[in-house]
Amino acid sequence: MKIWVASQDIAAALTELPEGLPEGLPEGLPALDCAVYDGRTPPPGPPEEVEIWVPPLVPVPDTPGLLGRMTSLRLLQTVTAGVEPYLPHVPPKAVLCNARGVHDAGTAEWAVGAMIAMLREFPGFAAAQARGEWTYHHTGVLADSTVLIVGYGSIGEALERRLAGFEVDIVRVARTARNNVHGQDELPALLPAADVVVLLVPATAGTAGLVDAEFLARMKDGALLVNAARGSVVDADALLAELRTGRLRAALDVTPVEPLPSDHPLWTVPGVFITPHIAGSTPASIRRTRRLVREQVIRHLTGRPLDNMITGHY
Repeated sequence: MKIWVASQDIAAALTELPEGLPEGLPEGLPALDCAVYDGRTPPPGPPEEVEIWVPPLVPVPDTPGLLGRMTSLRLLQTVTAGVEPYLPHVPPKAVLCNARGVHDAGTAEWAVGAMIAMLREFPGFAAAQARGEWTYHHTGVLADSTVLIVGYGSIGEALERRLAGFEVDIVRVARTARNNVHGQDELPALLPAADVVVLLVPATAGTAGLVDAEFLARMKDGALLVNAARGSVVDADALLAELRTGRLRAALDVTPVEPLPSDHPLWTVPGVFITPHIAGSTPASIRRTRRLVREQVIRHLTGRPLDNMITGHY
């Protein structure tokens, strides 16, 4: 069975299969022919022969064309929670699964860190330190804030757990309402009360440009926008307009173009903190990705139901 994986680290997690399968599982399973393909080198063989593909974090060149040639593909397992580069192009006989859960810890931790950094003005103090200036003044604080989580899934749950000790009120929003979670249609009424708005929604047609001028105008003066979702979720021009007035602040791990060009105005506009899409790029994510891929391959080999299958709405 031919498998392409995103890294040598993942390949190493599969080297003992099927010999390393849990006791009690069927014998006589096919041998695995595992190759690394990260998109920076030519494909390691004919795409037509690949049965399982674990693509890299950054989509490979011409993903639609490559998937169109993968006529033997049965499992497409992403290493990201987002599947937008793959969803429209999955071959008819293949199952698409995402990496829900593996980046929860890193992304939630980044969001908490970004909130504290901006509210306590760490970037400004770091700049003052570089100048050798003692710039004492009061700052904002996370305590007693209302944090609105837009896109309340597994990462949102992980974020709420990490905020439990910070004495904040949590307001949860998902695509559709459920117990203790508001529907996305309620956002306009919820935004004016939020001190911090955290974006964790997937990149879909329904979330493209979700944070537009009207959305931002409803946010309270001095509020902080934290984007750990995708750059396409935010109208960059509308955000720049608000940042230039100083009415809002933002912490961004994702931007409208990545890498963000050095001359892009987001770099120099006041009130913004930018990291280069690293929220989920942690050793914890690597470990959890390795475990997920190994378990998914075992499930595929033994005919058991797969985790994180993408069906219907995503």
